[in-house]
Amino acid sequence: MTHPQIVGWAHSKFGKAPEENLIDLIASVVPDALTHAGVEAADVDGIYVGVYNNGFSPQAFEGSLVGMAVPELAHVPAMHLENACATGSATLYAAMDFIAAGRGKIALVVGAEKMTSTPTSQAGDIMLTASYRAEEGESENGFAGVFGQIASSYFQANGDHSLELAMISSKNHAHGMLNPYAHMHKDFSVDFCNTVSDKNPLVAGPLRRTDCSLISDGAAALVIAHPDVAADLERAIAFRARNQVNDVLALSRRDPTEFAGARGAWQKSLAEAGVTLDDLSLVETHDCFTIAELLEYEAMGLAPRGQGGRVIREGITHRTGKLPVNPSGGLKSRGHPLGATGVSQHVMAAMQLAGDAGTMQIDGATMAGVFNMGGAAVANYVSIMERVK
Repeated sequence: MTHPQIVGWAHSKFGKAPEENLIDLIASVVPDALTHAGVEAADVDGIYVGVYNNGFSPQAFEGSLVGMAVPELAHVPAMHLENACATGSATLYAAMDFIAAGRGKIALVVGAEKMTSTPTSQAGDIMLTASYRAEEGESENGFAGVFGQIASSYFQANGDHSLELAMISSKNHAHGMLNPYAHMHKDFSVDFCNTVSDKNPLVAGPLRRTDCSLISDGAAALVIAHPDVAADLERAIAFRARNQVNDVLALSRRDPTEFAGARGAWQKSLAEAGVTLDDLSLVETHDCFTIAELLEYEAMGLAPRGQGGRVIREGITHRTGKLPVNPSGGLKSRGHPLGATGVSQHVMAAMQLAGDAGTMQIDGATMAGVFNMGGAAVANYVSIMERVK
């Protein structure tokens, strides 16, 4: 399959945004993405909007909001997608399918979320809708409680890995210091992250505050095009592979520490691309909680099951290591506005491959992997990307 290519992008600063609503967040990135791609609103054949919402905003029907934000796009076919924390990747893949099916030549992909206006307790309950509420809906501390249970299970089977989780957190915060778009610019030491204190209390199970990603506002946009169109534009980031693999929603019906769907998505995409992890220059992965990144090391094949801790201990995933993971700071530091996250991850990877990542740049980056998941490794997306021009 010849995949559509990324030809432009834009990214807001994540955090507590001054924009008051989704329309304003969308308006903050769409014009810049079109300009970056070198296309006009009249060139866009389809619009795909990723917003999780489910109570973060009283305004639904999000596909229509792009036309409100940018009136020149009001008559372009638009639709909204949602797939929990993988909403952004689901939206991107749907837009790519639109072009691959011959329905259009250029598509606009937007991911956005306004979360910080919602009280924390309410936000936690909203995010629990990405779990199997019949069994997991009473989890304390929202989704942190779900991943706290996963961390506890992993520790019971493989020993206490609190230090390794602290090392992952410290790494991602150090990387985030280099990212001007990141929500949190604070460089936490491993010792701070590994010590329970008033500033770093336990949140759920063995997870501390520094093990948990942030509630953030933000938006990101991508312009994608058929390769024939991309050939005439300034830049083109291609997909060697893109795959989605699902797993069972209820944690009680699978081993929650296996991340089998994530492993399957990685295996399919690496095989389709005809590459191994050794060929990748970097990975942007879904560290909603530090235990997730640890389990993703195992799922992507950096270590056997139960041995993911050695990956961070050996420094493999630092920006100076063999395979930098989350050079953008990841969700842990960059932030996690749910609908924007998957789009943001692909923007971060595209910037690296284009050599436009500024202070985040990994020297000589030629190929990148992106892993974005919805729920506790239920909807799993893996992209393998490289620069064409």
